[in-house]
Amino acid sequence: MQAMYVERILDGKIHRGLRDVTVDDLPPGGALVDVEWSSLNYKDGLAAEGHPGVARRLPHVPGIDAAGYLRSAPSDCPIAIGSPVIVTGYELGAGQWGGWCEQIRVPVEWLVPLPPNLTLRESMILGTAGFTAAQCVRALQRHDIRPDSGPIAVSGATGGVGCLAVVLLHQLGYEVVASTGKPNAAGWLKSLGAAQVVDRAALCGDPQRPLLPVRFAGGVDTVGSETLSGMIRSTQPHGCVAACGLVGGHDLAMSVYPFILRGVSLDGITSSLCPAGPRTEIWQLLAGNWKPKPLDSLAQETSLVGLEPHIVAILAGEVRGRIVVRVP
Repeated sequence: MQAMYVERILDGKIHRGLRDVTVDDLPPGGALVDVEWSSLNYKDGLAAEGHPGVARRLPHVPGIDAAGYLRSAPSDCPIAIGSPVIVTGYELGAGQWGGWCEQIRVPVEWLVPLPPNLTLRESMILGTAGFTAAQCVRALQRHDIRPDSGPIAVSGATGGVGCLAVVLLHQLGYEVVASTGKPNAAGWLKSLGAAQVVDRAALCGDPQRPLLPVRFAGGVDTVGSETLSGMIRSTQPHGCVAACGLVGGHDLAMSVYPFILRGVSLDGITSSLCPAGPRTEIWQLLAGNWKPKPLDSLAQETSLVGLEPHIVAILAGEVRGRIVVRVP
């Protein structure tokens, strides 16, 4: 079978390309899945570069998302052999080989049965990005941020998590203010449901001010650093910001004023460590009432053979929406 193989070659450089591997190359034990679809995420781009914070051991096969059919499993597996399954998060594509391979072997507890009303391809258009966006929306709801509470800011809105957060929030009745560094994407974001599109610098505000004028009831931040700081400092009393990304940096330089004077909550979102119960519930939502209506329009399709230019593009911040990968 073929896989996108990342290795360190003799001169110390990282090389990636298609390579034949066998099932014996996969980690031992667990469930074996025939992969039909995967996706491309920023984290996959880093793994494809051999980034040690993602690809912890080389050689490596990226792909934090996978969807396909269960080929074999231990006798205590609650899912029937041949059933369609989704695997996202945990250590897939990071601590162990991921979905850019025709087969994966993972612990049984990582498997999520494909919900009704969702195809394998659609599950990978959503993937970790859609799953993370849904977690962010649930965080806002837990803090009683309702559609009538006020506008919701979404940073990095052209990215996978960002654009799906825009769609989900709009479908649930929220007013969305989308932030992006790509002015030519404004029309596209408005077609997804953004009421307003602003330049990414507009969210940062004056870094010297501990509080900024109130603009938002809450936010979904995929960028981090100055963007996250500005979003928190612009959030109304008892609002909530769900933070799930750091493409703009991992630092957070700000005072505690928004938290102790306005009671703003900062919810950290981790998709990889989401427990099995809530994970299944979120996938049921994404296949049901929360299923994005323009799902196909959010994605470009490629194959393992055609991945290379998309890897380069996502690392350069030039991908809009989602890249779904046809694996076999």
